[in-house]
Amino acid sequence: MTVLAAPGVLAVSSVSNILIELGAVLLVLAICGRFAARVGLPSIPLYLLAGLLLGEGSPVALEASSEFIRIGADLGVVLLLLLLGLEYTPEELSHGIRTNWLAGLVDFVASFTPGFLGGLLLGWDPVACVLLGGITYITSSGIVAKLLSDLDRLGNRETSTVLSLLVMEDIVMAVFLPVAAVLIVGASVVEASLSVLLALVVVAVALFVSLRHGARVSRVLDSTSPELLLLTVLGTTFLAAGLADKAKVSAAVGAFLIGVMLSGQIAERGRVLLSPIRDVFGGLFFIFFGLQIDPSDLPPVAVPAIALAIVTSASKVGTGWWAAKRAGVGPKGRRRAAAALIPRGEFSIVIAGIGTAAGLERDLGPVAACYVLLLAVGGSLAVRYTQ
Repeated sequence: MTVLAAPGVLAVSSVSNILIELGAVLLVLAICGRFAARVGLPSIPLYLLAGLLLGEGSPVALEASSEFIRIGADLGVVLLLLLLGLEYTPEELSHGIRTNWLAGLVDFVASFTPGFLGGLLLGWDPVACVLLGGITYITSSGIVAKLLSDLDRLGNRETSTVLSLLVMEDIVMAVFLPVAAVLIVGASVVEASLSVLLALVVVAVALFVSLRHGARVSRVLDSTSPELLLLTVLGTTFLAAGLADKAKVSAAVGAFLIGVMLSGQIAERGRVLLSPIRDVFGGLFFIFFGLQIDPSDLPPVAVPAIALAIVTSASKVGTGWWAAKRAGVGPKGRRRAAAALIPRGEFSIVIAGIGTAAGLERDLGPVAACYVLLLAVGGSLAVRYTQ
């Protein structure tokens, strides 16, 4: 029986459906995680496939809890990048960017170009081609962060090179996203320039504060109480991520920079307190990504998606190998760095969403979904089995 609710209050039946669906989703995550651990696979591909089976066109499609899962997915990305930032000091970040900027430039040219040219070959509008270039360029920081943590590779020598490239990619996205929005609406050169300038200023200020005042910020936020420390770090991170997103800069970049800013004892204790929360919400992110894909849309665009996946995987592998070699990493580390750049995920879907919402190309969304699913799963397996 449905019980009518007062304005602004959910009906009892709606609340019960949400709780039932959320309970089922969390149990699916637990089952996938246990199976992955038993057979020695990363959990991410199984989370993605589970989301695909529960998404559009599924007889057990989630409806009541989809909005909550979407919010949980957004929180998961933020927490993944926060924990990733806690692993490195501002000095390590600065050194990595200074020493790997050339590799970052090569990374952009080698991975953006195939997507742009692929769009032209498909006969798409030039703006849609630019968006497809962004989709093929950006590695999934969220997936890579989870893989490196699950496989206990955060302390490996090649990881600093990988993270430097990922940070530069996220900073490029801070410029790319406002440029894409301007291109879609056909804004003037002045408006485009102002959007890019604002994004660059926000990132520059955040980096400056991290490098010059990180230790002071850590002292202010630290607390001997686990409860107060957790509330303070989470509140600061979500606030910074939200402000970064408002300024058209990636929320993930804001969360990462907060993590970098925190150092010493607060970083060590923060990792311990936040890791279980990150794993839960991170799992919701990967489930949510799968929920957005209708399996029936994938076969018609499989050929161009597979072609793009092969070409851009090769470009990422070449970039990762070369960047690790320049950093003095040995052959095994170079192979791991090469594989770590393959997965695509959250940013690619965000870019595709911008294009589909604007009605640029009917096939942009399905191509992006098929492409990302191929490389999220295939890339995760490549990282797992590359030694």
